[in-house]
Amino acid sequence: MTTLGLDTSNYTTSAAVFDGAEGINTGKLLEVRPGERGLRQSDALFQHVKALPERMEELRSRGALSDDIAAVAASTRPRAVEGSYMPCFRAGESLGRSVAAILGVPFFAVSHQQGHLAAAAWSAGRMELLDKPFLAWHLSGGTTELLHVEPEGANVRARRVGGTTDISAGQLIDRAGVLLGLSFPAGKALDEMWKPSEAAGGFSVKVREMEFSLSGVENQVKDMVERGGDPAEVAGFVFTTVSDTVRRATAEAQERFPGLPLLCSGGVASNRRLRYVLTRSCQGIFAQGEYSADNAMGVAILAHRMMG
Repeated sequence: MTTLGLDTSNYTTSAAVFDGAEGINTGKLLEVRPGERGLRQSDALFQHVKALPERMEELRSRGALSDDIAAVAASTRPRAVEGSYMPCFRAGESLGRSVAAILGVPFFAVSHQQGHLAAAAWSAGRMELLDKPFLAWHLSGGTTELLHVEPEGANVRARRVGGTTDISAGQLIDRAGVLLGLSFPAGKALDEMWKPSEAAGGFSVKVREMEFSLSGVENQVKDMVERGGDPAEVAGFVFTTVSDTVRRATAEAQERFPGLPLLCSGGVASNRRLRYVLTRSCQGIFAQGEYSADNAMGVAILAHRMMG
């Protein structure tokens, strides 16, 4: 039995298939004009509509689309909470419902965040996490949330218990990269710019009850760049600050919810410094790089679980 998953986030068009054990994901970043720090939803939606047929064709060329697709799923909103909505997810939902109707198979709607958690657990070889409570970070371009996650049937229910109160860690990283002349999104390029061999100081962000603000850090980054700061030092400052802040919020959560494993998902979770810090200090469980970034694998996995 194979399931098809679709995810049309704000910056990546993805399609994936999953057979219960293995899967194939194909994704493509949306195009952002040089110097800009994001896309309007109308532009993102238009690009998804163009890119989805290409993603499906790529799956077919890799032998991943078969005649035994038993269900289709798509991420239809950012998070599974009331009021969570972004137009770009309508592209994947529309195609998913159409394919399911043509094939005469069930369609399942999940959230982008639930897909991230499922993909991270599978990629880390820890699928059993989805069947018991755990802590999780969703660290992406638009989200920095510390979650308490519990099973909800074949899916999971995530409750926010901490995180940023203003800009996300991903936004801080992307904006720092753009200030340094990197293309948006800038996370991967900024990570490559960072030199682990060089000690980098950060800023001690105030963490209270697992909540924190990163807007002040952005102002400091702007000042560093305007004063001609070395790009590698700027990158180190950003990643050291983010890693230390996330670590301290995690420590508070592990005191409040003792004994729960920690799963880290989202594109920012692929950063080398963050992985080192959370693995060493908090026993963090991380997805493989491809499945930290936006992908449709988790959506396909959840569809397979929902089929029973």
